[in-house]
Amino acid sequence: MTSYTIKILSAFLLLIFIACTSTKVANQNPASFISNPIMPGYFADPSILQVGERFYIYATIDPWGGDELAVFETVDFKNFTRHHLNWPTKAACTSPTSGDAKVWAPSVRQAGNKYYMYLAVGSEIWAGSADSPVGPWKNLKADNSPLVKRTEYPGVHNIDPDLFIDTNGEAYLFWGSGFNWVNGHCMAVKLKSDFVSFDGPAQEVTPPKFFEGPHMINRNGKYYLMFSEGKAIDATYQVGYATGPTPLGPFTAGVNDPILSTSADSTIYGPGHHTVFSVKGQDYIFYHRIFPQKQEFVLRQLCIDSLNYDEAGNIRKITPIGVANFTQKK
Repeated sequence: MTSYTIKILSAFLLLIFIACTSTKVANQNPASFISNPIMPGYFADPSILQVGERFYIYATIDPWGGDELAVFETVDFKNFTRHHLNWPTKAACTSPTSGDAKVWAPSVRQAGNKYYMYLAVGSEIWAGSADSPVGPWKNLKADNSPLVKRTEYPGVHNIDPDLFIDTNGEAYLFWGSGFNWVNGHCMAVKLKSDFVSFDGPAQEVTPPKFFEGPHMINRNGKYYLMFSEGKAIDATYQVGYATGPTPLGPFTAGVNDPILSTSADSTIYGPGHHTVFSVKGQDYIFYHRIFPQKQEFVLRQLCIDSLNYDEAGNIRKITPIGVANFTQKK
């Protein structure tokens, strides 16, 4: 046996040992890790709400939305209970100005004892409220009309709303996309205490490379306007961010942008339209990735990874490997 053959055989045996060891560790303690995708099925544009030890996930149903949202409840990210809400539905959220688009892209937040939801239906922004994460929900507007009509703000695709509640309790709504994958616009407005009235006119705050899916966070007084770049149906879709001194900017491109993109081996393909949440002092990014297939539509899967920062407060590049299970009690 030549030395070259021995080297090849040794490398092969080492690979087998590593694979077996990894499998053994995973099987010994599978609950210690949340792997991606976090659940079977095809869903997108997730929002997440934590109430006590329970997490509520709200998402678009693929392909391209359904007549309702997908809503799941979990305490361990291993077992999920699905709920069907009374609102929103395509039938309940249709106006004289609505388009054909289905129920998309929810943003759900808690303020006091109330829950607020903003979403896109028919290329319009709708707003609702409830006393429970699973409802019953109702339109925040007494006349059951959309918060932002499809025909408002020419050139802006009025989808992908995101509710941001600052540390001082002030609320802001962000939304917007573009057409033909090239002209994304991000709109923003401060909300009054009723969470439905605009406190002044909406304004455009579009940062560099923005296409859709805005999401705002405040970390140590620094505002991060995160968003999706590229084309939502292929490998160019990715997560970027910009920073500013106020929720309304002005914004400059973030360091390390993009922070999450298609991997070299396409294991992670077209990641985007995310939200950020925190558990036990650790931030997490909750997003969808594309499941490649040969149809005329995309199918997407829900994923979670850790979101970290460097000493200067810049968001680090994300390693999309899943996370240690943050629901486990110590």
